[in-house]
Amino acid sequence: MIRVQSGDFDIAKEIEALRKGPTGDSRTDMGAIVTFTGTVRDTHGMTEGEVTAMTLEHYPGMTEKELARIETEAHARWPLAASLIVHRVGRLEPGDNIVLVITASAHREAAFEAARFLMDYLKTSAPFWKRESGPEGKSWVEAKKTDTEAAARWRHD
Repeated sequence: MIRVQSGDFDIAKEIEALRKGPTGDSRTDMGAIVTFTGTVRDTHGMTEGEVTAMTLEHYPGMTEKELARIETEAHARWPLAASLIVHRVGRLEPGDNIVLVITASAHREAAFEAARFLMDYLKTSAPFWKRESGPEGKSWVEAKKTDTEAAARWRHD
């Protein structure tokens, strides 16, 4: 499941909903649940400047379609019982949640690898645009070389 939203998310509630599944019954096929939560930092990685806010923009419709596509690919690569991607948009402040990725599988290796795959994609290729604000003004955030290198390992060439 994927969601793009402006409001915050409750990590514990999201895990519980995933564990219950669409029928509301507790699932017993999940031996491993891996979560990743990304938050807004108060410093900019490239200039070491102060960040007072981050604004995330997206292209509605296209963003959800791309996130669904990559989630489907994760399910094709690993035996996942369930997954969730929640990505926020709009103005966020340091400490605010940005993204939540949850993967669940019978075994931990698949859950860990799928979560890493989804985050590597989100950091480099998902159609989100980030603009940081601080005392020195505003600047767009570009993918880091290390993120691009991490994502390259998942390509089938």
